[in-house]
Amino acid sequence: YQLGFPKGLIDPGETPIEAANRELQEEVGVKASEFSHLKQLAMAPTFFNAYMHVITAKHLTESHLEGDEPEPLEVIKWPLSDIDGLLARTDFCEARSVASLLMLERQMIKQRGQS
Repeated sequence: YQLGFPKGLIDPGETPIEAANRELQEEVGVKASEFSHLKQLAMAPTFFNAYMHVITAKHLTESHLEGDEPEPLEVIKWPLSDIDGLLARTDFCEARSVASLLMLERQMIKQRGQS
């Protein structure tokens, strides 16, 4: 197993934000009331035409939806103040999650500089 962020497909008729909220409920057992779209990334542009939306979620509350995972996922809470610790974990190595975390860190640094 690898440690990473919730992810999944966008169902027909869903927006990326709606899909993100659904995946949070299916995989983590929470929903959010505030979202921020960080970036759309190409998955492997020379091989296939697939994109991923990197979205952050805030103001989480408990909410569960039935998912399609073969077994329950372990939810590991990690403080944003310890991004380096998460990056140092050998099981946190999936490129999409690493790129997403680094984009979030940059956003946080910019926001601190503006306040």
